[in-house]
Amino acid sequence: MKYDYDLLVIGGGAAGLTSAGMGVNFGAKTLLIEANKLGGDCTWTGCVPSKTLLHAAGLAQKVKEAETFGHKTAKQMDFSSILNHVRAKREEVYREADDPHIFRNMGVDVTFGKARFVDPHTISIDSGEKHQQVSSRYIIIATGSKAVAPPVPGLEDMPYLTNETIFELEEQPRRLGIIGAGPVGMEMAQAFQRLGTHVTVFDMQPRILINDDEELAGMLHSRLVKEGIAFRLSASITRVSKSDSGEVQLTAEVGREEQVWTGDALLVAAGRVANHNSLALDKAGIEYTQKGITVNDRCRTNHNHIYAAGDVTGRYQLSHMSEHMAKIATTNALLKMPLKIDTKHLTWSTYTDPELAHVGATEKQLKDKGATYEVYRFPYEKIDRARTDEATDGLIKIFAKKWTGKILGAAIYGRQAGDLISEYALAMRNGVTLRNIADTIHPYPSYGLGVRRAADQWYVKNQSEWQIKLIKWLFGYRGSIPDLSNKDRIL
Repeated sequence: MKYDYDLLVIGGGAAGLTSAGMGVNFGAKTLLIEANKLGGDCTWTGCVPSKTLLHAAGLAQKVKEAETFGHKTAKQMDFSSILNHVRAKREEVYREADDPHIFRNMGVDVTFGKARFVDPHTISIDSGEKHQQVSSRYIIIATGSKAVAPPVPGLEDMPYLTNETIFELEEQPRRLGIIGAGPVGMEMAQAFQRLGTHVTVFDMQPRILINDDEELAGMLHSRLVKEGIAFRLSASITRVSKSDSGEVQLTAEVGREEQVWTGDALLVAAGRVANHNSLALDKAGIEYTQKGITVNDRCRTNHNHIYAAGDVTGRYQLSHMSEHMAKIATTNALLKMPLKIDTKHLTWSTYTDPELAHVGATEKQLKDKGATYEVYRFPYEKIDRARTDEATDGLIKIFAKKWTGKILGAAIYGRQAGDLISEYALAMRNGVTLRNIADTIHPYPSYGLGVRRAADQWYVKNQSEWQIKLIKWLFGYRGSIPDLSNKDRIL
């Protein structure tokens, strides 16, 4: 059967753009369909604007702390100008990386409209002005996800914010409530607090960042509290309403106590849901749940020619994972190579200051499995670069096999953690051990040197008194045997 296209991609976010670009580079006639603007959540409502706002908030914090270095500075801040800068940065990234002309110049056909399945190989496109149908040999669904609100009485009747609307603010909230203590909630809490808003965070969990290392998340929690952010954890939100003065009023049970918070803005950062309800998946017989489109580890649906990648699968809502899944899906579809998603070496990062990141197994997961492992710790206060930068609040933790040094997981809390974690991911994927890292020259002074010095702890923990006695006997050395009783000593 002859089709209009070899590859049709629905959705122009991180996954869709990756698939479309790969498609034409594999020689496939490729169509990309997007309902709004290319770039998706990452460019418009996620990664780019949030990190721009965090950078602006970080500069504001540096101004506050500048007197430590002898600077006398003014402390005025224009919130409206900052948000204008955030929006300008989105446009800049769009022009440089996501503009349709870029992909059309690659050879991708780009069209805008709402896509719906007609049958397993045919898609209808409704742009409002015209309606058309196209067929394709292979189809990749990459329509992403959208913010979802928890079922709290009264919430839907209030004009709450999400990551999709918060960057459109024109006025700074004096008091901001945030529902959700995950990565988005923590990043926005710190950004707005540093810009002068009084922030209160609510979450049903007993701690922040429940999927991260408990000790390191606790260190970040302490830092955020020190900056003035209020937390209401283990909280059950019972209702949201409007106060007599017209403000947002949130009622929650914290422990056995009912607490009422009042403010002028509420951000809901309590999760996301797959964006697939408008695709008419039933017309093509594609299996799905409310969580997302069902795919196997090769990103293939129950149809051999239809794949899905990114947030729409409900598996991992991370831009870098969306890109990875898109590579797997496109390669499997067009080249018939049996590639699988790599979930074992997936990195997670929260871009607060300090950052928090991890890769591989967490300590809780290792304990739950009954795994045998050692914990290698290295504090940032032992990194000279962290000393010079006044950034000693941090800790590197590595979970590895004692004798082989095989890395099972790693977690970092500290400056540039989101960058440093990549070295451990690369090591794990390629079988590089702690000994290999410890024996590799790293530049001084750098934060990367902390990665190597953390690996040095493998030597420290494997050192024993009999080894030293043997060395003394072999070479006739006359020094005393050092105290090896503290296996967590830092060298």
